Amino acid sequence: MYITWLGHSSFLIEDSKGRKILTDPFDETVGYDVYRGTPDIVTISHHHFDHGYVALLPREAKILDAPGSYEFDGIRITGLPSFHDKSEGSKRGRNTIFIIEADGYRVCHLGDLGYVLSEPEIKSLGKVDVLMIPVGGVFTIDSGEAAELAKAVGSHIILPMHYKTPAIDFEISGVEPFLSRMGDFEKVGSARLDLHGELKGFSKVKILEYK
Repeated sequence: MYITWLGHSSFLIEDSKGRKILTDPFDETVGYDVYRGTPDIVTISHHHFDHGYVALLPREAKILDAPGSYEFDGIRITGLPSFHDKSEGSKRGRNTIFIIEADGYRVCHLGDLGYVLSEPEIKSLGKVDVLMIPVGGVFTIDSGEAAELAKAVGSHIILPMHYKTPAIDFEISGVEPFLSRMGDFEKVGSARLDLHGELKGFSKVKILEYK
């Protein structure tokens, strides 16, 4: 499996059969290069301009934007309900967490999660191999909340997302406060993470360069 960070909360996941899953595509106002490829499946955590831009996507792409259980030729995707704020969605609405299962790995994309999940909610995620977690605060959980949640989930790999970079002017924090709370981390030196074989160790933070 290959995971490429496109910027913000958008990743392109490619399985061993070449099938492509795109998460939270953004529009041209965000600051990163807009994705113009041909994904097979697109997951959208919520319909804000920086997470649900589908105008350039092919019509045949399967759009998933709600909780539920889905399966496409051996790829299993589960959408779990959550909220974009600490007030059960009263401020920013609902958010869908997606669990993507392909090539024997379970990838969890938390979307714009706005609160720390409860113990029952964490258990509902099941075993997580790769956790994609927002860390920039303001519109999502902040660095401290993200570190608390990441440690509770206990995934093998943690991919921070939705944080300040030179490409964007969002009033959110950079990734550094999260890294200081997590301790060890690795800069991959590329936008792409390659997954092969059994994953070992837990809570390994990996920093991808945006594509």
